Amino acid sequence: MVTIESDSQQADNRTGVVTATGNVRITYPDRRMVATSRQAQYYSKEGRLVLTGDVDVIDEDGQRIRAERLVYRLDSERLVAEPQSGRQVYSRLRLQPSQPGGTAAPAPALLP
Repeated sequence: MVTIESDSQQADNRTGVVTATGNVRITYPDRRMVATSRQAQYYSKEGRLVLTGDVDVIDEDGQRIRAERLVYRLDSERLVAEPQSGRQVYSRLRLQPSQPGGTAAPAPALLP
């Protein structure tokens, strides 16, 4: 369950797209994560969340991603972060020590 707060929200049942605009704040208590942006669009038929404009995602451990645009695919749990033109994406991630056998332990997921 997530909570979305924004200046305005609309849903199109035909296309399955939910759009939140203006001072968007998404809280995901199960993951202890908060995301902010200027706009968020959830494409329910594709299982894709797109955040645009001053995107900032942070979890309770301090892991963080800042970008101009972030695309998150729910089915594969993969994300792509893109910077504003001429700038860079910023990430702060907690690295985990290796597990027995030499494999690195996966870092806690910043997004679900």
